[in-house]
Amino acid sequence: MGDHRHTPMAATSTSDVERDAAFVVDANSQEEKRSPDQTATTSDESLPQPGADDASQPSPSPSPSPSPPPAAAADEPEAQRTRLENITIILALCMTLFLAALDVTIITTAIPTISAHFNSSLGYIWVGSAYLLGQAAFVPTWGKVSDIFGRKPVLLGAVVIFWVGSLLCAVSTSMAMLIGARVVQGIGGGGAIVLPNICISDLFSMRTRGMYFGVLGMVWAVASAVGPILGGVFTDKVSWRWCFYVNLPISGVGIAILFFVLKLHNPRTPIREGLAAIDWTGSVLVIGGTVMLLVGLETGGVSYPWSSPTPVCLIVFGVATIGLFIVNEWKIAKYPVIPIHLFRHRNSVASYALAFFHAFVFMSGSYWLPLYFQSTLRASALESGVYLLPFVLSLSVVSAITGIIIKKTGNYKILISSGMAVMLLGFGLFVDLGAKANWAKIITYQIVVGIGIGPNFQAPLIALQTNVEPRDIGSATSSFSFLRQVGTSVSVVVGGVIFNNEMQKQQAMLQRELGPRLADLLSGANAAGSVHVVAALEGHEGEVARAAYWRSLRTMYIVYTAFAAVGLAISLFIRQVKLSKEHQEHKTGLRTLRRRTGEETTQEEEARSRAVEEK
Repeated sequence: MGDHRHTPMAATSTSDVERDAAFVVDANSQEEKRSPDQTATTSDESLPQPGADDASQPSPSPSPSPSPPPAAAADEPEAQRTRLENITIILALCMTLFLAALDVTIITTAIPTISAHFNSSLGYIWVGSAYLLGQAAFVPTWGKVSDIFGRKPVLLGAVVIFWVGSLLCAVSTSMAMLIGARVVQGIGGGGAIVLPNICISDLFSMRTRGMYFGVLGMVWAVASAVGPILGGVFTDKVSWRWCFYVNLPISGVGIAILFFVLKLHNPRTPIREGLAAIDWTGSVLVIGGTVMLLVGLETGGVSYPWSSPTPVCLIVFGVATIGLFIVNEWKIAKYPVIPIHLFRHRNSVASYALAFFHAFVFMSGSYWLPLYFQSTLRASALESGVYLLPFVLSLSVVSAITGIIIKKTGNYKILISSGMAVMLLGFGLFVDLGAKANWAKIITYQIVVGIGIGPNFQAPLIALQTNVEPRDIGSATSSFSFLRQVGTSVSVVVGGVIFNNEMQKQQAMLQRELGPRLADLLSGANAAGSVHVVAALEGHEGEVARAAYWRSLRTMYIVYTAFAAVGLAISLFIRQVKLSKEHQEHKTGLRTLRRRTGEETTQEEEARSRAVEEK
């Protein structure tokens, strides 16, 4: 595997040309012109030229080492910040991500109480789904908007929207109001999830940012585990409304810290010109297509049978709308939300695919293990959250360690592939958990799975960014997060379909052993919601019911193990690239946007944009 080097974008000065000539250039790659306002990497360990990792490209020939960059350039911009400033910024970004991730799971233990409070069964489906829909649908748009208006104002705007949504949730007077408020909260949460990754990419060098990505992965894991426990405590001891009130002071502090401490380029793009640069057609298509697809998947087999035209039409039209979105991004949009050229290179495609499969398999652990605990171990919802701690703690520790290793060694490929291999082993072990409690297996297998999942929370994002120019970081990172969100949502649906179908196959046996009334409660779509019935059964009836639940879960984990194997195969296509230790901040704004065709902004357009931004 060759040592890939990246050719810096050519500047207009003679010295820049001479410096660029010293870098190894792929024989078939072409240099792109670049405005002086865009980021220039000044390291001998620079990123690869996009396309350099294609298998069809010849190996680069030896080339003399470039002369070292000036010290001042090498120090920018990280040296301008103190260690305390870095810690404060990361803390604020982690707080933002923590709250957005926390609200995915904090209401899981509160949903029964919320539904009873409003006397509405809609809560079981939509209180959780509405938040995920808002997140997934708007994630791609947040990245592009931050390219236009700058990271800091857009991140602050996302957190404010999340704050407003949380307040509306807390004071909701009806189920309809709560569901609508959860959508608003999810829209802001989507930005709060993807923008910390983008900000870290702008703040730190490729080599350093891996450590902070690992910290974000750890925060995500902790939030996912703490959510059900915290939600149970609030619901039992205070009120379910505190699941949302808790966001207000914490996000308020985060807004204040980010406002005063986060130092990123602000292009001061005028509202009118910035809005005109947004790909509105693409945004509407991706939001509409995602919502239709996910609503169809969420309601199929729950609100409507899969044979009903409602979920089928939603899924079909959702896929068709996403197809139109791809055509729009490929052929029509001037500044696409998700540029198609991001999918042209092997590392990029493998990283995106890995994001989907990793999220797909990971979600099965955090979502379906509590059902196993509540059915097999007869645990309460709160206890099942505690039983997940081996899974979450191992995942969190390994995610943080992975970031440190990447910073020290610059190697991410071995971590990605070995992580996927251990994850495959762990989910294969889940198939052996059994219908009776075996704490040695329960704890050990969760630790193995956590060790496997941890490295791939953020390491594939590093692999992706090695193939991406600084001006495409926002779009590439938001696309990565979008695929993770879709993988998460699809995983829950696929797992539910498998579980329900397996329970339905056992109906004859359940009717024979338990009688028609109990068997009906444990049939198909009713099974997951009847776990409290299973926990209450004693003697022979309890053993039969718990064994039926376990057989269905076992089949589900066999399928998830197969998906983990596909993820491992995909990880083998990722190539190792040297990570730069040097970094210069990318300047956002209209002048640095890349067109759909890949053309640079003309001098006339650049002058016009500069004049507009300086007004």
